[in-house]
Amino acid sequence: MSVSKDAVDDNEILGVLRGVMDPELNDNIVDLGMVRSASLKGQTAQITIALTTAGCPLRATIKRDCESRVKSLPGINEVQLYWDELTPEERTRAMDRARRNARDTAAPTQIPSSARVISIASGKGGVGKSSVTVNIATALASRGLTVGILDADIWGFSVPRMLGVNSRLNARPAQSEEDRGKIIPEERPQGSGLLKIVSTGLMVETEETALMWRGLMLAKAVEQFLHDVDWGDLDYLLIDMPPGTGDVQMALARLLPQAEMLVVTTPAVSAQKVAIRVADMARRSHMPILGVVENMSAFTTPDGTSWPLFGEGGGKRLAEEIDAPLLGSIPLEPAVSAGGDTGQPVAMSDGPASRAFHQIATRIVEEIAPPLDMAACSASVLNEVPVSLTGNRTS
Repeated sequence: MSVSKDAVDDNEILGVLRGVMDPELNDNIVDLGMVRSASLKGQTAQITIALTTAGCPLRATIKRDCESRVKSLPGINEVQLYWDELTPEERTRAMDRARRNARDTAAPTQIPSSARVISIASGKGGVGKSSVTVNIATALASRGLTVGILDADIWGFSVPRMLGVNSRLNARPAQSEEDRGKIIPEERPQGSGLLKIVSTGLMVETEETALMWRGLMLAKAVEQFLHDVDWGDLDYLLIDMPPGTGDVQMALARLLPQAEMLVVTTPAVSAQKVAIRVADMARRSHMPILGVVENMSAFTTPDGTSWPLFGEGGGKRLAEEIDAPLLGSIPLEPAVSAGGDTGQPVAMSDGPASRAFHQIATRIVEEIAPPLDMAACSASVLNEVPVSLTGNRTS
C-alpha cells in the first residue's frame, strides 16, 4: 500500500478506513490488506481498494461506508474510489487473518480446558472413520483415561451402535436463573477408564430415523453439543467428524480453536487424494494435524499370507504429502466389523487390529498428544495460543 507525502492527512484517512468492515470476513479493510493506497489531493481523497473478487456483492456496502467515514474528516469534500482485486496470495493472507480472528473470538464451551480435543476426519465416507474413532477412544479409556466421544456426523451417526449404547440422552434441570440446564452424556465404563458419549443417534426415536437438516441446523446442533452438554472432567474429547469439508467442519474449527486433527484414509489412491482436502481445510483453519491413520491396510490369512485388497501405501503417501506422521495401519479384519455391529469394539479384545489401535493410542498419549497435565505447557496457554502446524514431523 502506498502513502502520499502528506503523511499526517493520509494516515488520518487510513485511520477512519479502519472502521470500514468487510461483512463477510468480519475485519476492517485496512488490516485485511484491501486498501492499496490512500492519499489526499487538495480536498479530494483518492483511495484504491482491492476486493476479494472483482464481482464482490458487498462492493456497494464497502463503497458507502468508505465515503461516509472519509467525508467526516475536516477539509475533505470528495472521495474518489478505485477498485482492484486481491491477488491469490493476498486473498490467502486475508482469509488466514479472518480465520484466526474467528478462532480467537470463539465463545467459551463446556469442554474443559484440561481436555485434549482431537477431531477424527476423512475426505470421503466409507473409510471407517467412525470405527477408528470408537476404537481409539476405547483404547485410550482402557489406560484409565476419561474420554468423550462427540458424534458430529449428524446425518450419518453410527457411534451409538458401535458402542452398544441405545438409551436416550437425559438432561439435568437448570439450577439457577443463569443456568440453562445441561445435557448429560451417556457413560460407559471401559477398563479402569470411562467413555462419555453424545450423538444425535441418542436423540432420535429409532436408529433408522432420518435427520433431514440443512447445513445451518447441522452447525447449530454441533454448537449445542459444545455449549449445552455437561461433559465434566475429560482427558480427551474425540470428535467423529462427517466426511468432507462442509458446515460442521467449519463450525468446529471456529468453536474449538484448541482442536487438533487425525486424518483417516485407506490404502487406495482415490481415498488418499480426497483425504488431502480435509488436511488442507485443517491447515487453512489453523488446526494442527497430529497424524494419519491408514484403515483397512491388508487382509492376512491364517497361514500368514497378506492380501492388500484395497491397494497399499496410501497412508504413507498421504502422511508424506501433508508432512505428518503415519501413526499406524489397521489391518482388514472381520472382527473390526463384527465388533462395530455388536457394540463391542475390537479394541476390547485381542488380535492384530486391536493391537494396532492400542499402539496408536500409546503414540497419542506418550508422543503425539499427551494429556495436558502431562504436557510441557499449561492448558490455558494452549487454548489461548492455538498454533498452526507447519514444522516437519517424522513418522
